[in-house]
Amino acid sequence: MNIKLFDSELKIMEVLWEQGNTPARDIVDVLTERIGWNKNTTYTVIKKCIDKGAIEREEPGFLCKPLVTRDEVQQSETEQLIEKMFGGSSELFFSAFLKNQGISEDEANRLAKLIKEAK
Repeated sequence: MNIKLFDSELKIMEVLWEQGNTPARDIVDVLTERIGWNKNTTYTVIKKCIDKGAIEREEPGFLCKPLVTRDEVQQSETEQLIEKMFGGSSELFFSAFLKNQGISEDEANRLAKLIKEAK
């Protein structure tokens, strides 16, 4: 899966990941309340998500169904970031992250466990 979603499209996906299959009019209501989008903006962005294959539209009621999971999008975005900024090197990515962010001892232990399990 290699879908590139822009921030606006991720706003639509967040609603669907939270609520599951949702009529477009309800997505409009949520995003109007959260970020002040109007109906036209929301429908335009939903259409972009449909065109990209991230959402499927079903009738009746313009029911929007997510076709990608949050995990799939996170994985794809992470892979694209590592490829673009670190030449595909996870080691360089982690090195830069740790240098800039730092981590607690608990986080270091959890990461060590994750690395061990991934081997």
